[in-house]
Amino acid sequence: MNFLFVHQNFPGQYLHIVKSLVADNERRDGTHQIVFMTEPNNNNLVGVRKVTYAKPPISSPALHMDAREFDSATRRGEAAYRGALQIKALGFMPDVIIGHHGWGEILNLPDVFPGVPIIGYFEFFYKIEGSDVNYDPEFPMGTDRLASVRGKNAINLLSLSLEQFGQTPTKWQHSTYPKWAESHIRIIEEGVDLDRCKPNKNIKRSIVSVGDMSLSPDKKLITYVARNLEPYRGFHTFMRALPSILNSRPDVVVSIVGGDEISYGTAPSAGCWRDVLLKEVGHRLDRSRVHFFGKVSYDHHITLLQRSDAHVYLSYPFVASWSLREALAVGCLIIGGDTPTVTEFIKHGQNGIVVPTLDHNAISSAVLEILDDDKRAKKLRAGARSFAEKNLDIKEYLSKFRAYIEEVTGKKLVVAS
Repeated sequence: MNFLFVHQNFPGQYLHIVKSLVADNERRDGTHQIVFMTEPNNNNLVGVRKVTYAKPPISSPALHMDAREFDSATRRGEAAYRGALQIKALGFMPDVIIGHHGWGEILNLPDVFPGVPIIGYFEFFYKIEGSDVNYDPEFPMGTDRLASVRGKNAINLLSLSLEQFGQTPTKWQHSTYPKWAESHIRIIEEGVDLDRCKPNKNIKRSIVSVGDMSLSPDKKLITYVARNLEPYRGFHTFMRALPSILNSRPDVVVSIVGGDEISYGTAPSAGCWRDVLLKEVGHRLDRSRVHFFGKVSYDHHITLLQRSDAHVYLSYPFVASWSLREALAVGCLIIGGDTPTVTEFIKHGQNGIVVPTLDHNAISSAVLEILDDDKRAKKLRAGARSFAEKNLDIKEYLSKFRAYIEEVTGKKLVVAS
């Protein structure tokens, strides 16, 4: 079968499904041709032909602020259209197009490959009520900015108008879409490699070294992970919980993984959110016990989760992070926020502890209580791993995704000889 994947940051969400198709080729020579169209980057996968299109220019400041995201997506769609024309001119005709709808790349591809089915990733439908907007009273959005939220759905709506096929990874994300659109979007839960992301019972018996941290077995490790340190992932609330935790437990060390850019929400008026929160609470922290690692290697990420004594995961009502799934698979003791983003995964008292997302006192109390309750902690860790084995196995995800491809195309991925 011929595949055209499209994602502006290759390989994006498609690493595992692409690798499974490459594995088909290794078992049966030439089973698939796999082309991946993307903006230029340094990532490569053996067995995948990467084709790049020119990154679109930044939208003109003269454009209305609410139209800039749409303008950028339109330009990216135009660039991807031209890239697809070149692919077609070289004789490649896909049996299916698979890509993320969020950046507009796919919108014009039916004009290049008419009749070719599209499986698009529908990540999130923005709403002005019952979701991330005005969830946190500390960062209110005035009514004069609500139009910008509706404007963010322009690409969503155009993508749905293609009347193709869609997938999304959680029930919560699926529920954000209008009722009339939900039947077009299949829920296929994303998974993790349970053989790589697994508990390590021996890790607490030796010294663990990551970056400038050397952690002895007698210390307790509190972990926090986000792509970037920002309010959308509860970074401000977590930082405000730390003084009480550190003052109450001299044996606690804190690991914070994440960059200083902005993934979601707005930037502070000056500096980054790490600077802002350190200015607010830094004088109340023993900085020798708080380690900011920035972005770490995947191996170090898993090591920190395996060594963690309590892992705090917070989020506005938005998209769940891959790190939450990995923490469950590792068997972390998770203190999670009470938004549907998190509670779809964390069931209070079964595989973690659920606390009010914006209440730093509740978070610090929950962490301190569980550090003193080894029996409960052991139960919750086992519950986390059990949940992952039942719901987050990458093999099950791949099986469902592959079945969806076969359903959409009417073709078998691997034809018996």
